[in-house]
Amino acid sequence: MAVHCTSSSSLRYPCRQLPPTSPLVPRRFLAVRDDLNRISLGTSLKLCRNRSQEVVRAVVSKESAVGSSSPGTDAFKLTYLEGNSWIWEVSGLKVLVDPILVGNLDFGIPWLYDAAKKFIRNFQLSDLPELDCLLITQSIDDHCHLKTLRPLSQKSPDLMVISTPNAKPLLDPLFKNVTYLEPGESHEISSRDGSRVVIVQATAGPVLGPPWQRPENGYLVSPQGGKMTLYYEPHCVYDVKSLHNKQADIVITPVIKQLLPSYTLVFGQEEAVRLAKLLNAKFVIPMKNGDLDSKGILASIVQTEGTIESFKGLLSKELPDAQVVEPTPGVPLEVFS
Repeated sequence: MAVHCTSSSSLRYPCRQLPPTSPLVPRRFLAVRDDLNRISLGTSLKLCRNRSQEVVRAVVSKESAVGSSSPGTDAFKLTYLEGNSWIWEVSGLKVLVDPILVGNLDFGIPWLYDAAKKFIRNFQLSDLPELDCLLITQSIDDHCHLKTLRPLSQKSPDLMVISTPNAKPLLDPLFKNVTYLEPGESHEISSRDGSRVVIVQATAGPVLGPPWQRPENGYLVSPQGGKMTLYYEPHCVYDVKSLHNKQADIVITPVIKQLLPSYTLVFGQEEAVRLAKLLNAKFVIPMKNGDLDSKGILASIVQTEGTIESFKGLLSKELPDAQVVEPTPGVPLEVFS
C-alpha cells in the first residue's frame, strides 16, 4: 500500500502526494476449498469449480476438465498468495511476484500499520517451487519486502530478478542477477535448455513520491510465440500512452478502491473497467490486496469503495464479453487458449 503521485496527463490517475498438494503451495498452510479452476479462451468458455464444498487444509491436485481444450505452452497457471503476491507458471516457467512470505507487512513502522495474511500462514521459503524468476513491480515494502527478500537471496542468490529501477538500492546488495526495466523495455525468461521463453515487458505504473520521480512498473507477460498475454499492475495506475495498441487476454488488477481522507491509495472500479477496455481483456482477475488482518493507526482510517459485484456490473456495460474470475488464495487458477 502506498500513496502515489502521477504527473503525466496520460497516466491514470491524478497527482497524490505522500501524506493440495499443489507443487506451488503445500497442504499444511491453507484453509481453502478443494478447487483448481481452469478456464479456456475458447468460444464455449466454461468455468469449472469444485464439486465438493468441503473446507480442507490443503490445495489439492485434482483438476477440472474444460471442454475439449487442453492446456499447452500458452497456459497460465496463477496462484494468488494474498496481498500483492503471486506465483505464475507460464509455459512451465515459474515466476514469483512481489512476495510477502516471511513475517508481517509493516513498512518498518508496525505502530502505524501491521498486516498479516488471512489464509496463507506459516509459509516457509523452503516450500516454494524451484523458481525461474522473481518479478518486482514497486520499490515499496508491500512489493519489495525485505523480510522476505533477504532470506530468499540467501537461498537463491543467482535467481533471475526483473524489477523497477527504483528498487535498485534494495536489490543490488541481495541478488547477483538483476535486470532493471524502464517502461517499454523487455527481458526474456528462458528455460535451462532454451526451449521455452517468456517475454516480460515493463509498463508505467504509479509515481510514488515527487512528480519528477520515475514511475514504478506494471508488466505485460507472454510466452514467446504464444497467443496469450497477461497484464499486471497492483494499484490500477497505468499510462494510457504506453498501453496504446497493446492487448492483454488476462488483466490482474485491484477493483476495490482503498482510500485515505482526500487520498487514493489503490484505484479500482471505473478505473479498472477503463483498463480492461483499453486492453480488450477477455478475463479480469480481481486482487483483494487490501484484504489483510491489519492493525495500527493507518489501518483504522483506510476506507474501501466498491465491491467485486459492483465492478462486475460496471464492466458488463462497457465490456460485456469479459469474464471476471475471482482467485482463491493458494488455489491455482489455470487459463489457457
